[in-house]
This record gives sequence, C-alpha cells and structure tokens, in this order.
Amino acid sequence: MEKFVFRAADIEDCGLIRQLASSVWYHTYEGIHTQDQLEYMFEMMYNRESLKDCMEKGHRFYIGYTGNTPFGYFSIEQKESHLFYLQKLYVLPGNQGTGAGKFLFLSAISCIKKIHPEPCIFELNVNRQNKAIRFYERMGMKVVRESDDEIGAGFVMNNCFMQMSI
Repeated sequence: MEKFVFRAADIEDCGLIRQLASSVWYHTYEGIHTQDQLEYMFEMMYNRESLKDCMEKGHRFYIGYTGNTPFGYFSIEQKESHLFYLQKLYVLPGNQGTGAGKFLFLSAISCIKKIHPEPCIFELNVNRQNKAIRFYERMGMKVVRESDDEIGAGFVMNNCFMQMSI
C-alpha cells in the first residue's frame, strides 16, 4: 500500500479545500503577515466562490491522502503553452516532515507532464520570509525574481518567484 495518494478535486471539494486551508493557513503565515492580512487573504482566496472561479478558469486542484485522511492539497495552472504555475501547495502541520510535501510537489510535476509531455517551465511564488523557499530549493527550483505586489485593502505580498525546467 502506498503511504500517500492524491486525487483530482472538483467543485464539490471546495469545502474540503477550505477546511484544509483553514488548518494550515495561520500556521504557515504566522509571524510573516498581520492577523488582519491573514484573514483578508484567506477569505479572498478560500471562499467557495473564489475556489469555484479558479477551477472554472482552469486551475486544477488535487487533494493528498494518507489512507482515507486528507493531508494537503496543491493546484496547478497552465499560464502559457510551455509555462505551468504551482498556485498552491499546502500540507497540514501534523504531516509536515513526513515526505508529504515532496510527494505533492512531485505529483504536481507528474500531472503537468501528463498534460504537457514536452519540456516546459514550472514556476511558483512564495513569500520571501516563508521557510518553504528552502523546501522548493531542495526540490530543484531556483529564485528568478522578486516583487512586492499589492493585493488589495492596503496589503502587500513580498514575493519570491522560483522556477525550474521539467
């Protein structure tokens, strides 16, 4: 039996994705953003309509499981014919350090290769203060640029963009 598996999510899974996000969101960004910014971003990205809209616009969401228990999720988006974007990759705190993140990351690459077997670029952004940068570097990604982006309500994201060829 495999330790981890994943499956494609659909609109019916928006509630589960939101539930998983609520369990990991504050843990991930505590100390990086203010409470007000955390709440603003969470509601902006994880309300049912926002998730549904993302799915309808082509974001592919996947949920990771260990046994019958969900432990995390990821989503990918094809930006251009040869450019794919990792929109989200989150693992519940209790599953971090178990290989679950690496499993989801490699699963995202596998999903992209099924869609686009030719070489392409895989990109993501992560807050410059997020310890996940080291994880993505271990996975083979390199920092290619940085930006400070306004996201509304006076809040700014300090992003680090990372890429790799797959």
